[in-house]
Amino acid sequence: MASVKTDKMGSSQRSYGSVVLTLENCLIGEEKLSPTPSELDGLEPALENELRIMGAELIQTAGKLLKLPQTAMATGQVLMHRFYYSKSYVKHPMEITTMACLCLASKIEEAPRRTRDVINVFHHIKQIRAKKTISPVVLDPNYIHLKNQVIKAERRILKELGFCVHVQHPHKMIVMYLRFLRRENSTELLQYA
Repeated sequence: MASVKTDKMGSSQRSYGSVVLTLENCLIGEEKLSPTPSELDGLEPALENELRIMGAELIQTAGKLLKLPQTAMATGQVLMHRFYYSKSYVKHPMEITTMACLCLASKIEEAPRRTRDVINVFHHIKQIRAKKTISPVVLDPNYIHLKNQVIKAERRILKELGFCVHVQHPHKMIVMYLRFLRRENSTELLQYA
């Protein structure tokens, strides 16, 4: 059950056990941005940045192959970034986490995909990138172990984020701003934004 309080500035503050939500803490605080948990574990910032980009690209590519809406892919990317500002790439494998973020995002955005389908798509992407012969995932103990890892990672992400997985994407706001500027008929500007 949530308790609601009002702070000095007059804005409401909701408390969910040890998780407190206010407008002041809706973004990542500067203390979490640097050093990141990965940097504290010895990962170079440049490598962490590459892993973030690679994870976001994996989510985007897999989402397209799974025919997910763009909002689901964007939500998966945001969840991945939020998670890795709390946990380290050194301790939590990027590939498993990105699969879990995509599974979770597909549920959040009401376009659910089975864990099996997500694993198959990631396997397919890995084969294409390695220029290997395309072959289906074999349903063996390794597959079962991988599926269980993805499910556990999904739970870990939810727990780490305090089940606060709502993402407000800027796409709708861009349209609103363009309407305010009386430029909503400019499809080129709208598409560029």
